[in-house]
Amino acid sequence: MAAAAHKNKTVATLLALLLGGLGVHRFYLRGSVDRLGLLHVCSLPVMGILYGAVKPHPFYVVLPVLVSFIVGYIEALVIGLMLDEKWDARFNAGSGRVSRSNWVLPVVLVLTVMVGAIVLIGTIARLFDILYTGGAYG
Repeated sequence: MAAAAHKNKTVATLLALLLGGLGVHRFYLRGSVDRLGLLHVCSLPVMGILYGAVKPHPFYVVLPVLVSFIVGYIEALVIGLMLDEKWDARFNAGSGRVSRSNWVLPVVLVLTVMVGAIVLIGTIARLFDILYTGGAYG
């Protein structure tokens, strides 16, 4: 019987940082039938439905995708900060290889915190601007 594919923690963290809003990291880790990964993908049709049917403020149209990406950034941090032993027990049980994270992973984690904080703070600020001032500041 062939060994299971070895999942790289740095690759999974990088996928969550770059494409986490689309659930790509979840499909990499759990396959194409992951329910939470499909929920990430569903943010795109919800955005289309909002745009086509309701015609709200443009920020509300992209809000489902923004929330999905913010969740992806949080998942990137959870994946990247997981101990290598726990990572192997969860995702590489049948691979026969041992994970060893190197210097690239902390760089990806720092980028994740930077990008995630910018997107989260910007989203909160814009949401409050629209809700309380009617978009007076932009």
